[in-house]
Amino acid sequence: MSIELFNQLEQKVTSAVEALELMRMEAEELREENARLKQEREEWERRLSSLLGKFDEVETTATS
Repeated sequence: MSIELFNQLEQKVTSAVEALELMRMEAEELREENARLKQEREEWERRLSSLLGKFDEVETTATS
C-alpha cells in the first residue's frame, strides 16, 4: 500500500471519529433537552390539573 493511500485512509478514519464524537455530544445535548422538556410538560400538566380541580370545586359549590 502506498504511503499516499495510507495517509488518505488515516485522514478518513480521523474525520469519521471526529464526526462520531460530535454526534455523541449532540445526542447527549438532545437527551438533556428532552429530559428538561418532559419535566416542564409534567409541571404544566400538574398545574393544569390543579386548575381543573379548582373549577370542579367552584362548580360543585355553585350547584349545591
